Amino acid sequence: MNGTSLQERLAPAGRCFGCGPANERGLRIRSFESDDGTVVAEWRPRPEHEAFDGFVNGGILGTLIDCHSNWTAIAALMARSGSPTPPSTVTAELSIRFRKPTPSDQPVRVVGRVVDLRDDRATVETTVESGGALTASGRASFVSVGPGHPAFGRW
Repeated sequence: MNGTSLQERLAPAGRCFGCGPANERGLRIRSFESDDGTVVAEWRPRPEHEAFDGFVNGGILGTLIDCHSNWTAIAALMARSGSPTPPSTVTAELSIRFRKPTPSDQPVRVVGRVVDLRDDRATVETTVESGGALTASGRASFVSVGPGHPAFGRW
């Protein structure tokens, strides 16, 4: 995917392992808003992301779902509030379902969709596909935090 991702535009100094543009050793997920209301990322696994030869580690898939879902929530919260600044959000709940092994020799497509949105929180459902097949899915809830929380203002 081309252009500037949500992470690069809104948190260029972010160090998060999953989505921080400034983390040289991280996954560096790049999430993009789509016209259909979803947020989409394409990510390419490397050998160090494998659980065993040829397949992505489940923890890495969990990180993809968590971080991408968070940026899906941030985009929706910003649209709702009209704020040009991303809220400081944290994961309140996360569940993942592994449906089939995810091959590591091709890109994966991650698609998030907000299913519940309130002023200070969002719930997102996210899918991971490889070669057109659904390999994992997740549901996560994110809440905005304020001053005093360690994640406040981290962007």
